Amino acid sequence: MTDHPSTAQYIMIGGFLGAGKTTAVAKLAQHLTTEGKRVGLITNDQGRELVDTKMLRSLGFNTEEISGGCFCCRFNSLVDAAQNLTADSAPEVFIAEPVGSCTDLVATVTYPLRRIYGDSFRIAPLSVLVDPIRARRVMGLAEGGSFSEKVIYIYKKQLEEADILVINKRDLLSAEETEELAVALRANYPHAKVISISARHGVGLDEWFAALLDGTQATRRTMKVDYDIYADGEALLGWLNATVDLKAADGVEADTLLSSLAKSVHLRLQNRKAEVAHFKMTLSSPDALSGEVAILNLVRNDYVPELCQQLDDEVSRAQIIVNLRAEAAPEDLAAVLEESLAEVVSGFPGVTLTLEHREFFRPGRPTPTHRDLVET
Repeated sequence: MTDHPSTAQYIMIGGFLGAGKTTAVAKLAQHLTTEGKRVGLITNDQGRELVDTKMLRSLGFNTEEISGGCFCCRFNSLVDAAQNLTADSAPEVFIAEPVGSCTDLVATVTYPLRRIYGDSFRIAPLSVLVDPIRARRVMGLAEGGSFSEKVIYIYKKQLEEADILVINKRDLLSAEETEELAVALRANYPHAKVISISARHGVGLDEWFAALLDGTQATRRTMKVDYDIYADGEALLGWLNATVDLKAADGVEADTLLSSLAKSVHLRLQNRKAEVAHFKMTLSSPDALSGEVAILNLVRNDYVPELCQQLDDEVSRAQIIVNLRAEAAPEDLAAVLEESLAEVVSGFPGVTLTLEHREFFRPGRPTPTHRDLVET
């Protein structure tokens, strides 16, 4: 394919909630920037106020956010976001991170992009990242907490449509466990290239970047998707997005407070037997000397909340963004957050935590703007 002079590369990085997509997006964007490329990022969620957007912007990346539905249902908004980025900085590469509970992205996003805007975008192979612990459980290689059958249906459909399956966080497994998972993925999804990386630690990225950047998406038969099961699976997941205003008359250690809040939320979720898909928070403050944000992650019930980026500052005012997705009633997630905020305030004299914005819901039935049927 001969590129049009103004053709930009479009890269979509999918994967289920908690797979580490945002960290991987950041690593790819940093690599491209170092190579002298202009990069634009597009994040996506069912609700507003995204931790992912906050994190990527804190790293200096030009980032557009599409809320209120997945790329497939907000196709025109996706194109608008790309145009907004083009007007601002004329990116040569767009990196899009879809909602972690979304599938059927090839038929509803990349095929329509190629068909309608083929002169504007060169479509890279679709990467789908997996958390290795979650993937081993889904593939029947390990015991442990997991989701119900209809949620796992979405998970497996994501794997099925991938051009590149990326085992992320490979440092969490032994070499033998990683290879066992890779063998199982190759056996079940023989069309996909399987690569193992650790995005956080920068391991294995060169092979993945080469596969992404040197290739274009091949045309395959449109994947069969039962949209009734897909809709039911998404509806089993509760969604909570919130922003919290923090004030501390005498200052408070940002990392300590964020960790305390996370532990309180985690314990309450365990008590309710709510299977966590992804729980993440950022804390940002004008008091932070570093200008950075604290970032906290939890991707499974039987794990611990982890500060993946520390602030190491005392703050007197700050904003906390909370994104919580779990297989539970959304009103239960809202109650968990409110109870946890009250508990944390009681343990930090002089601190107030005010819930400024809160939305909790179950995702609605996916209704794609386009769905290209390819028979090959």
